[in-house]
Amino acid sequence: CFNMIKFFDQIHKNLLNVVFPAFCNGCSKLLLKNEKIICTTCMHHLPLTHHHNLKDHEMHRAFYGIVPFEFGASLLYFRKKGIAQQLMHNLKYKNQQEIGTFLGNIFSKNVLDLPVFNSIDVIIPVPLHKKRLHERGYNQVTTFCEALEKNLAIPIIDDVLVKSINLKSQIQKSKENRLETNKNVFSIENAHIIEGKHILLVDDIFTTGATIEVCAKEILKIKNTRISIVTMAYTQS
Repeated sequence: CFNMIKFFDQIHKNLLNVVFPAFCNGCSKLLLKNEKIICTTCMHHLPLTHHHNLKDHEMHRAFYGIVPFEFGASLLYFRKKGIAQQLMHNLKYKNQQEIGTFLGNIFSKNVLDLPVFNSIDVIIPVPLHKKRLHERGYNQVTTFCEALEKNLAIPIIDDVLVKSINLKSQIQKSKENRLETNKNVFSIENAHIIEGKHILLVDDIFTTGATIEVCAKEILKIKNTRISIVTMAYTQS
């Protein structure tokens, strides 16, 4: 009986694959039966930064003397027309939220044994403005954060850091212009919740670092807080 159920379940899955075929989120090729999210080729060529194993890397240099942080890392290098760009695009604009879970699981596995993660108290995702959140229906970092929460046993807090001004895309702006524009965009509510805590600040893509810098500085205004920073991708020219 069990074997018959398993047999018909497999037939059902195969029919779904025919009617609704799954495509790789990295290269858009048809996924094979045992492939999920991305194909084996893209998995093999994921542009991993290995930041978590390096004492000095791009994020350290970007924030040196600007934002004091305990730990910083991005999972992937974001390059024009690369796998990470395609993954981020599908996650952010195509509602492929399982990509966030997929990347969060990879990152968690990489950092699980790092001592610094034993001292992190909470995860705070960089928020969307409520209007943008309503339009899109989700924050693109949510599933990534949820994977970290599950795998690293660190709770998410999403009612402390708030985006109070809805800005247009800043993709063409320099870091200086972004910093100027981002002034007063983010604020802190319920500050008592994070007093004395080590916060893991999470964003999707590190481009100039302006958004993370502004958010981190707001958090560090709260008494005895410490910051670590993680992004899914780091823009590399």
